[in-house]
Amino acid sequence: MSVLPDNLERYRKFFGFMLKYWNSELFHQTANSALDEPEDQEKPTDYDQTPEELVEDLKKMGPTYIKMGQLLSTRPDLLPDNYLKALASLQDDVPPISYEEVRSIVEDEIGTRISKAFETFDEKPLASASIGQVHTATLRSGKPVAIKIQRPGIRKKFLEDLDTLEELAGLAVKHSDVARRYAFDDVLTELRRILLQELDYKREATNLITLGKNLKQYKNLIVPQPILDYSTSKVLTMDFIKGKKVTSLSPLKQLEFDYSPIVDELVEAYLQQVINDGFVHADPHPGNIQFTSDDKIALMDLGMVAKFTPGLQEYLLQLLLAISKSDGQETAHVLLNMSEYTETANLIKFNKVISDLVMDSQTSTAKDMQTGRLLIQLNRVAASNNIHIPVEVNILGKILLNMDQIIAVLDPDFDLKEAIRRHVNEIMRKKMYEELKPENFFSFVLETKKLTEHLPERLNKISENLANNRFKLNIDAIDEQRVTDGFQKVANRITLGLIVAAMIIGASMLMQVPSDFTIFGYPGLAMVFFLLAAVMGIYLSYIIIFKDENLHSKDKDKFK
Repeated sequence: MSVLPDNLERYRKFFGFMLKYWNSELFHQTANSALDEPEDQEKPTDYDQTPEELVEDLKKMGPTYIKMGQLLSTRPDLLPDNYLKALASLQDDVPPISYEEVRSIVEDEIGTRISKAFETFDEKPLASASIGQVHTATLRSGKPVAIKIQRPGIRKKFLEDLDTLEELAGLAVKHSDVARRYAFDDVLTELRRILLQELDYKREATNLITLGKNLKQYKNLIVPQPILDYSTSKVLTMDFIKGKKVTSLSPLKQLEFDYSPIVDELVEAYLQQVINDGFVHADPHPGNIQFTSDDKIALMDLGMVAKFTPGLQEYLLQLLLAISKSDGQETAHVLLNMSEYTETANLIKFNKVISDLVMDSQTSTAKDMQTGRLLIQLNRVAASNNIHIPVEVNILGKILLNMDQIIAVLDPDFDLKEAIRRHVNEIMRKKMYEELKPENFFSFVLETKKLTEHLPERLNKISENLANNRFKLNIDAIDEQRVTDGFQKVANRITLGLIVAAMIIGASMLMQVPSDFTIFGYPGLAMVFFLLAAVMGIYLSYIIIFKDENLHSKDKDKFK
């Protein structure tokens, strides 16, 4: 993509923002935390930019950067508390669009007047965020609903900003080792996918229905359901649930009520999503997890979901079990099994650092907020050792990091690792039982039937090939070309070495023969042989020291 005049304003804003924050202590400390690099001994308590100034700068940058600020507000491992609190205001404190625009969008989308579709419609928004805003209303049936309306032109703005960021990420990956190691371009691609999904309210309505069905067994959890007749890609009408953020609970309320059973059920529900369903509410920050008036938990905002394949679910099951048992070696083993790496990977260091990290976190409780942070640290350790862990591990780390925040408020002494171990074992037992049901066993019977039908024919072919001496085994274990090249290089160097030695011996013998042709007072022919031998010896040394790297380069190319 070339830098066109229409894009200059976006580039100007981005570079203006970066020039302001690039050399600030805030950016320095945040980057060190994000990349898991050593920080200064004493962290500054005051930064050049105040939290309020950072929020205002993000608002000026546009909706994409506001969304990034929202995501950053859920990362207590990166920023100080006062900055997290200021950025959290971006979750529901963005300037609203006017009611006239809201009415026009709703009526265009649902194809009828608001006054005809709804008994009441509150003109004042309940909340206003970067992508859309929420209004309360009442259906003609008397059912209270919440209506999320997408901001006009927001998709175009997101795409423009994301195009700019992707181009800059591509340049960074091309010229920076850090950008390559942490795959900035892949991160932006994943961010683009997530944001574009969040802009499709039809997809969110489907997500609400799916999650509601998956979690219907949990009596203390509520998932608002969409009203499909009044929902489109830009308008989402759903059940209205009156609640408040988990983090806004008063200390007195926390003392009066024992939230342990609810917390335990919430943990089990998320493990169920990850291990069994493969469909996960991927953004459980405090603004999206709300307490209802009857002390139940509502899971809000299903614009961002993660989907895990069955194979990945098995790995995540093993990973969570290993972490819950504080088994560092097993944790490293599972991570390596699910990852991609080449011969440049430092496996010894990786195993050592992973084991130390897991062991250090074995006595942590919810208030320490270690579980999610640990998974994110594992991802950083892998990247620094040239091991590429699936992005889903980082997504799971972010989910658990947000869960840590919520649990720390409701039950600071809750042992999340023990709960994970207990629930994972139970979910695994149920999963095995489900797989043994007749309907699931039927596919195994079909595969066995196919094997039985074709086995005689295949055995007959094998025996026929053996009898006619046509049976062959192809083993791809040795690179013959590399072995041949190696022998050829050894032979060439031995020959060159013998020639150099013969020239030196010959030159020494010629030194005894008188000659009119001299160099520096010595017989000229002998000196010529000495000089040729020296040049050839230096050349041979150069090949041995530097050119042998070509073999390693070939190996690296195979893994790319």
